[in-house]
Amino acid sequence: MNYYNEIKNKLIDNEAYLRVKDYSKERHKVITYFEIGKLLNEAGSKYGEKIIKEYSEKLVKEVNKKYNERTLRRMRQFYRKFCNEKWSTLSTKLSWSHYTELLPIKNEDEMLYYLNLCIDGNIDVRNLRQRIKNKEYNRLPIETKNKLMREEKVEIRDFVPNPILIKNKNNIEIITEKVLHNLILEDIEVFMKELGNSFSFIGSEYKIKIDDRYNYIDLLLYNIKYKCYVVVELKITELKKEHTGQIMTYMNYIDKNIKTSQENKTVGIIICKQDNKYVIKYCSDDRIVAREYELVWYITNMKY
Repeated sequence: MNYYNEIKNKLIDNEAYLRVKDYSKERHKVITYFEIGKLLNEAGSKYGEKIIKEYSEKLVKEVNKKYNERTLRRMRQFYRKFCNEKWSTLSTKLSWSHYTELLPIKNEDEMLYYLNLCIDGNIDVRNLRQRIKNKEYNRLPIETKNKLMREEKVEIRDFVPNPILIKNKNNIEIITEKVLHNLILEDIEVFMKELGNSFSFIGSEYKIKIDDRYNYIDLLLYNIKYKCYVVVELKITELKKEHTGQIMTYMNYIDKNIKTSQENKTVGIIICKQDNKYVIKYCSDDRIVAREYELVWYITNMKY
């Protein structure tokens, strides 16, 4: 087999396809690059590693300058990763740009996490790049990673990272919970994406009446995927047992007065300066999670 001619012809066909059939061109590109990756893998086995460089030098001149050695090696890497049974069904779910962001990730479990995140959440390339940069997977609890590896059922609280990144573009000193609250409200959409997918905003300082006194929930959110309300309380101190009691009261109020019978029970997230694992360990309500916050000083770090 003349591997070079096979590869060249596939690339030329793909270039023509990209100009004509817009509706399916991305899937066609991914399939073409997978097939080329297979040819490159076979050619490399037969003629040695140097053959990829030789092919790239000719393709850059004869087809397009984008088919350099790095691109060809990425195609081969793509084939090697997705040719096995575990990954093959995922090989055409995303765009080639998605795969070029994913392939450098060495940890298979981490790559699979981001891959499924893109598929399930319809995440674009820019969003994916930022999530990888912000080390979202690394900030997931160990228990969540184990559940994902064992393909066990996961809950909304499993995907809340630790720490939670909060944008602080003006380097404001956090001296009160109100200041922290305002920072979050400056870009509530970014904050909700930090918590996970499918969150929507209900209210800030949401007023509820318990007995004859008004109370104010720092943030009330709703998760569309999990069909539940989410109460968020902000603390600039170490987590204390009275914090869990407070948020539990708010959660129970939402369940009894706002939640419908078709919706799941309310979840509580306490965002604090310093976690105390023993407070949560001995908390009687496993719907409550505590996460530390970390301030991100530059706005460019948090664009989605």
